[in-house]
Amino acid sequence: MTQALASTLIVIPCLDEATHIGALLDQLCPAAERLDARIVVADGGSTDGTLAIVGERQRNDPRIILLHNEKRIQSAAINLAVAKFGEGAHYLIRIDAHGGYPDDYCDRLVEEALATGADSVVVSMLTSGSGTVQKAAAAAQNSKLGTGGSKHRHLSAGEWVDHGHHALMRISAYQAVGGYDETFSHNEDAELDYRLRQAGYRIWMSGRTQMVYYPRASLRGLYVQYLGYGRGRAKNVLKHRVIPKVRQMVPLAVFPVVLLAAFSFLHWIAALPLVLWVAVCLGYGLVAAISQRNADIALAGVSAMVMHFGWSVGFWLQLLGLGTRRRAA
Repeated sequence: MTQALASTLIVIPCLDEATHIGALLDQLCPAAERLDARIVVADGGSTDGTLAIVGERQRNDPRIILLHNEKRIQSAAINLAVAKFGEGAHYLIRIDAHGGYPDDYCDRLVEEALATGADSVVVSMLTSGSGTVQKAAAAAQNSKLGTGGSKHRHLSAGEWVDHGHHALMRISAYQAVGGYDETFSHNEDAELDYRLRQAGYRIWMSGRTQMVYYPRASLRGLYVQYLGYGRGRAKNVLKHRVIPKVRQMVPLAVFPVVLLAAFSFLHWIAALPLVLWVAVCLGYGLVAAISQRNADIALAGVSAMVMHFGWSVGFWLQLLGLGTRRRAA
């Protein structure tokens, strides 16, 4: 099978995912058989046992291929997999190792691509957590406060969109626009969606399936992640000369607001914007916890603050050409 052509290419960019990769491959293998698909695990240099787990699964299913991704980032992983194994395949399905999927996820994606004629099928990304910090981060990421009402952060009935969480793409369209830009460690999906739309390709948001994302379990990890997201968005703005959407421009003010508060010793009003932002975020978490009778999400406001601040700092640093690009998580 590894040498024969397959109609669908399933790619999993991976780095230190020993906790998830075995169960994920077990879940995907039946779908790969139904769809005549290869499963390529593009690993960026895992040291936690991931490679041994993938190797064990390979011995039981020749559809699974382990590919070494020297560049480590996700954009390079997908490009490498398509370059090596995309010939003859109709569709590329991207699977994130740090996520959860319905058993029929891949089937539904292909069905919608065929039914709509879409060049790309994207999905809603719902967030779920298990620990206190992770649950709070999930609540923030599922809220308008945390994500500004981004369409792919909420369930969809099915619609044409500008952007969404990448799931399936017609390989011919992917190759026609040059694949992912490997200078992007974050936000590479939005950047590619922009080029797809400019080239006349259409993106459909699935109303039949979705994925679940498991957020960072620490506030520091959450901050670093959103720092990268902010940098990625700024790179998009600089590359394509596009104006950020209103929901993206609002958190841009957070870093300047924090800097402004440093001058509150000159006049108290300098701290007012910061106080208002903190009050709104903390108040949101408290109201959400009370209304849902779930004390675990009381810290959702704190998580939202970390997300806003990291995104804003990353955006401004990238816009001003300061600091270094962080590796994709």
